[in-house]
Amino acid sequence: MKVNSQTNRVPPLLTDLYQFTMAYAYWRTGRHREPAVFELFFRDNPFGGGFSLFAGLHDCLLFLRSFRFTDQDVDFLRSVLPPATDPAFFEFLRGLDCSGVTLRSVPEGTVVFARVPLMEVAGPLAVVQLLETSLLCLVNYASLVCSNAARFRLAAGPRRRLLEMGLRRAQGPDGGLTASRYTYIGGFDLTSNVQAGFLFGTPVAGTMAHSYVTSFTSLEEVWPQTLVAANGDPDPVDFISLTKGWLSRVCELLGAESGKIREGELAAFLSYAIAYPHNFLPVIDSYSVGCSGLLNFCAVALALSELGYRPVGVRLDSGDLCSQSVDVRLSTFDSLIIVGTNNISEQSMAELNKKENEIDVVGVGTHLVTCTKQPSLGCVYKLVEVRGRPTMKISEDPQKSTVPGRKAVYRLMDTEGENHTYYTVAPKNILPIKTQTSTDNQSRLLI
Repeated sequence: MKVNSQTNRVPPLLTDLYQFTMAYAYWRTGRHREPAVFELFFRDNPFGGGFSLFAGLHDCLLFLRSFRFTDQDVDFLRSVLPPATDPAFFEFLRGLDCSGVTLRSVPEGTVVFARVPLMEVAGPLAVVQLLETSLLCLVNYASLVCSNAARFRLAAGPRRRLLEMGLRRAQGPDGGLTASRYTYIGGFDLTSNVQAGFLFGTPVAGTMAHSYVTSFTSLEEVWPQTLVAANGDPDPVDFISLTKGWLSRVCELLGAESGKIREGELAAFLSYAIAYPHNFLPVIDSYSVGCSGLLNFCAVALALSELGYRPVGVRLDSGDLCSQSVDVRLSTFDSLIIVGTNNISEQSMAELNKKENEIDVVGVGTHLVTCTKQPSLGCVYKLVEVRGRPTMKISEDPQKSTVPGRKAVYRLMDTEGENHTYYTVAPKNILPIKTQTSTDNQSRLLI
C-alpha cells in the first residue's frame, strides 16, 4: 500500500471547530494533560441486521502516527479561533503529536455488535479530544460499506464472484477509494477502481462500456483488419472475413435473421478482439441480446477460437439477466464467464439465487457504495474516564446514555456454536480486549 498517499488524506485540521475551542478551554484551565479515555462504538446494528464489520483501523493508525500541526495549520487556526485566544495556545498546538496516545481496538474486519466498544483511545485530555471527529470519519463509512459488502456476499453465496464498480456513484473521490478498499475486506473479489488497485493492491477488472459499442457504425471503421494466430504464425489472417463466415453459420444454426444484426456492434467487437484477443469480454446488450449482441459475440468468439485464442466471456447489463445468461450459456462455450450488472441491490442479489441462471460474476455499484438502505453507521466517541474516574453521559434520551468506565470485551461461544459478545466494566488499570480469534498482543495496538 502507498502509505504517503494515505497519510495525506486526513490532516489534523480535518475536524470540527469545537474540538479546538474545547482543547483551548482544557489548556486554559491546566487540564489538557490529564489522562482521559474515550470509546468509539455504534448504537444500532446497520441495515436492520444483526452485526457489523469493523473497518478503518489501519487508516486510524496512519492518522495518529502522522498527527502534527504545521505552521500553516496554526496560522489558519489563529484566524478562525476567537481573538481572545491566548497566543501561547498556538505554540502548544505546534508541539502536539500522538506519542502519548494509546489505541486499543478489535482487529480490522472483525464482526462486531451494537454498543460494544470498537476502539479505546487513551491519552492526554486535549489530544484525545482533538482526535474525535477524524477517527469517527475514518471508521464510520469504512465499517458501514464493509458491512454492506458482507451482506451482498451473504446474499450472493460463496460461489459467485463479486465486482465492486461504484466509483462513478460514490460520494466523491475519497468515498470511492474507501468503498473500493473496504468492500474487498467485506467479501468482494474485484474492483473496477484502478487507483484502488494502485494504492491497496486490490485486484482490478473491467469489461467495456456501451459507448464503445455505439461509437462504431460500420465494418469500414475496423482497423487493423487482420490478426495473427496465437501459435505465432507470422501470416496475418483477414479477421473480418473469417468472422463474417462464422456469423453466417451462427445465424443458420440458431435460426436468426441476419437483417437484424447491427453492423456497428459487430465492428466494435471485431476492433476490441483485434486489440485484446486474449481478453475478449464485450457487453452484448447495447441493442438486442437475442437479435444482435449474442450473434455477433458468437461469430467473433468462434473466429478467435479458430486462431487459437480463448474468448473470456460476456457482460449483460439490462433486461432479464437470469434468462439471458441461460441463453448465452446454451449458445456458447461452457467455459465463458458471464458477468451480470444492472443496478444490483441486496434484494435483487438474493432473488437472483432463487432463479435459474448462469451468471458467474455480479458487478455492483450504486447500492453498494452509497449504502442506500442506511446512509450512516452512527458511530460515536464518548468520554468514559478522566483522571482515573469513570464518567457517564445520562441525557434526556435514554438511548444516548453511556456506560461509565473502561471496558473488557469478550466473545464467547455457546454450546450450539453461536457467538455472543459481551463487555464488562474493567477493574482499574486492567484493560483486556479479547476475541476468540486473537491474542491480547494482536488486539492491543500501540501508537
